[in-house]
Amino acid sequence: MSIIQKPVVTEKMTAASEKLGSYGFIVDKKSNKLQIKKAIESTYSVTVESVRTMSYYGKKKVRYTKTGVMQGRKNQYKKAVVTLKKGDTIDFFNNI
Repeated sequence: MSIIQKPVVTEKMTAASEKLGSYGFIVDKKSNKLQIKKAIESTYSVTVESVRTMSYYGKKKVRYTKTGVMQGRKNQYKKAVVTLKKGDTIDFFNNI
């Protein structure tokens, strides 16, 4: 089971990475801050100063179709915002 599922690449996170040195990741729901820190440091070979986590509950979605109303939820997930030591960077686009 992998702790880091995917990086969050949005305009807001890109601006935070350039300005503050913070990067966002979607992580496993059962992982804690120490496991996330260890996984980021081993995967990207950087030094992590702090880890902030937040759990998101799946939003309710409703679709109106020919056969009636269909209701459901999006998936739950956990997001981690990792602040790196000054001078360290992560390049997500180097393998493209």
